[in-house]
Order: sequence, then C-alpha cells, then structure tokens
Amino acid sequence: MAQQDGPDEAHRRPAGVGDGTVAALGKLSEALECVERARGHLYSLHQLIGHADLMLDDAVEMFRDAGHPETAERIRTQLLGRNVIAGRWTFQIVEDFDDGYYTLFRELDRYAREQLVGGRRHLYEAEMKERRRTRGLPGHEARPGVGD
Repeated sequence: MAQQDGPDEAHRRPAGVGDGTVAALGKLSEALECVERARGHLYSLHQLIGHADLMLDDAVEMFRDAGHPETAERIRTQLLGRNVIAGRWTFQIVEDFDDGYYTLFRELDRYAREQLVGGRRHLYEAEMKERRRTRGLPGHEARPGVGD
C-alpha cells in the first residue's frame, strides 16, 4: 500500500483547530525563533567581550614594553576585568536571560502547543509547505520516503 502524500501525523492539524489558532501558534513560534537568534547573539557578545578582556593582558604588556607604563596601568586597573553593565560580567547577563525571559518564553510556547494542538510543532509551516510544493516533482516530496 502506498504511503499517503502529505505531512506526517505530527504535522497535521488536529480536528476542530481553526485557522486563527494555527496562525497564532505560527506567530508565537516565529517570535520564539527571533528570541533564539537573539540568544545566539547574546552568547556571541559573551564570547567576544571575554576574548577582548583577555587580549587586554597583551595590550597592557605591550604598552609597558613600549615605555608607556601609565597607559598600561590605567587600562589594567580601569578596564581589564570591568563589569560590562552594573555588577555583571557577560556570563551573568547570559544566565539571567536564560533563567528568566528565555525559559518563560519556551515554557509558554510549549504550553500553547500542548493545550491547543496536542504539542504539535510547526503546523503553520507544514501547511504552507503543502500549499507551495508541486506534487509529483523531485525535491517537492511531502516528507522523506514519500514519492521517492
């Protein structure tokens, strides 16, 4: 028996779920994806600031070797190891973000999906794929193993 063409069960809209619900879940998912990207940038900030702080050791030594001990000392005491924002290094910013806003965002995304569509993910995108793909053409299969 041939497999049915279309998305797998995990990407099919449950009976009775309206377009507005699927659209709202899609928008929530899109917003979470933006937050995921922002989180990646936050980790980039964390790593870049940390690397820059470590490079200051070399800069301080180079200023001393070049005969500029006052400049070296000012950089060492005022900038090296300094908080990035009040009371925090970047690891603390990352931890606060992860433990607060990010965790709540993910929990509410999961809650909405579980309450409204049995936990299914990416329904909006799965339905978009069905509208946009050309059935029967290579590269337009509904899912792996169907239409191969």
